[in-house]
Amino acid sequence: MKYSLQFSDAIHVLAYIEMFQDTRLLSSEMIASSIETNAANVRKIMSQLKKSGLILTKTGKPQPSLAKRPDQISLLDVYRSIEGNTQLIQVDPKTNPNCVVGANIQEALEESYARLQKKAEEEMAKITLDSLIHKIAVLEKEKRPENTGLVERFL
Repeated sequence: MKYSLQFSDAIHVLAYIEMFQDTRLLSSEMIASSIETNAANVRKIMSQLKKSGLILTKTGKPQPSLAKRPDQISLLDVYRSIEGNTQLIQVDPKTNPNCVVGANIQEALEESYARLQKKAEEEMAKITLDSLIHKIAVLEKEKRPENTGLVERFL
């Protein structure tokens, strides 16, 4: 089973844009180097974030910015921007209809998965980009005190 990392990478992109907003380090190549992915993947993510109204970009200028304050962007906003209405946990639709389990597993799981989805979305709605950026700054200060100047405005 393969899970998408696009959601995590989108949060990374947003945090990077906010933390480096006043620098010249905002090209898709620079952001990609932080994520350790390719620039095309970053541009794809940024396109989705722009369509969802989470970032602003200008053609030909590597100066993206957040369209909202970080405290107004929730993980649920980011998730929906990247994954749309895709459920976090998927039921395998291709099971053996001639098997006792295979014929009934989807229906047996639907209600439980719906409850899990609802709870996960409620929790994601509570977590803001601002709180994650603050946590990043705290962790960076602890790990590399010499970078305190770079992160102090987020503490």
